[in-house]
Amino acid sequence: MRNARLRKVHEDLRQYVRAFKARRARSKSKAVFIGVTGSSGKSTVTALLGHILAGHGSVYPQILANTIKSLVATLYKRMKKNGEVDYVIFEAGASGIGSIKPMAEMLLPHVAVVTMVRLEHFGAFKTLENVAREKRALVDALQPGGFAVLNADDPHVLGMAAGTRHRSVTFGLSERADYRASDIRAAYPDRLKLSIHWRDGVLELETPFPAEHFWLPTAAAVATALELGVPAETIAARVATFQPLASRCEVLVIDGGPQFLVDAAKAPWHSINLALDMMAKATATRKRIVLGQISDYAGSTRKYHYAYKTAREIADQVIYTGDNAHRSRAGQADRDSGRFVELRTPQEVSDHIKRTAVAGELILLKSSANLHLERVALAWTHDVKCWVPVCGKREGCGTCGLYEVPFEQHRDYVRQRRRARRWRRLRRIFGGRSR
Repeated sequence: MRNARLRKVHEDLRQYVRAFKARRARSKSKAVFIGVTGSSGKSTVTALLGHILAGHGSVYPQILANTIKSLVATLYKRMKKNGEVDYVIFEAGASGIGSIKPMAEMLLPHVAVVTMVRLEHFGAFKTLENVAREKRALVDALQPGGFAVLNADDPHVLGMAAGTRHRSVTFGLSERADYRASDIRAAYPDRLKLSIHWRDGVLELETPFPAEHFWLPTAAAVATALELGVPAETIAARVATFQPLASRCEVLVIDGGPQFLVDAAKAPWHSINLALDMMAKATATRKRIVLGQISDYAGSTRKYHYAYKTAREIADQVIYTGDNAHRSRAGQADRDSGRFVELRTPQEVSDHIKRTAVAGELILLKSSANLHLERVALAWTHDVKCWVPVCGKREGCGTCGLYEVPFEQHRDYVRQRRRARRWRRLRRIFGGRSR
């Protein structure tokens, strides 16, 4: 017991020292600090904005790892490693009430971008108003002379401009938006195109995104870049060359096999229809939809039934997997005809698709991250051996990188890899001294 308390005290001290170093590094930096938050779209905004700004100056974007711990590491360690940069972009995620405020007060942003407010982490927040208050903490932490970039179509986001002493600009479909998106069109395999109307004219954009709903993070990133003085022609060129994030409507085309739309990083209820609409507008010889875990909804699990009713009108086959696969309420006729398939694990889904795939067909993989449905697509290009149904890791399989190693061997594999790195480091150190 005493040893456990000492370890806890030691860890708390380490965290305090790291936080102190992070604040000191932030105070000394001359970079423009940009914070991005929102219930959806913040990762894409952060990545796309980082890509745009990289054509205008040096930039360090912190994407996906969006907690106070990752912010501390960004400020005191990674920024030091990368040297002074012109821009630092941090994605701030909310895990519960009071989680964004300490990040905002450490980041002290010059720019705060808010994409949307939806009922995320339902167990923690309960209401949209609570989510909005949490996101607003980033706007409240803006530094003198800073500005907020707000979604003009979301009243909970637009309301963040009230009562603040900072300047705010808006983006959206609304005629009142400072950066208004129009002419939005995408129908896979045709990628998203849109126009942004702003004070200096109209900016025509061609993007790599396969769905129309990506207009929102695109508009948010473009509006921010324009406000920061990036030339419009630079923005258009950088947007066209952006590489979308893994598992966020990622496109994977198999030569002689199927095409995958991998949307397996998040599946809040409000995003389900966006993914299904993407499939409805797509053109393909055959369409299949794989649905896994749905998150962030109030009420009963009837949401799985509602999703199935919509999906079956779009796809030639709907496959449900995961612990809630039985909640589709699919009729016996659909089951007998193969219109609906219920499979418990991602490996079973992979085996089924491997057996029945048709060249050129389009397959949507939509689920929360816990099932790691991206493995179904990866299995066409890699020897996937990690098929544990739920591994407990938050990062995607591409970030983890161990999908070709059986799950039960991951710990030993990581230890061996760390040991090998240490030996290489020691050999470089002592080898250099011997010379």
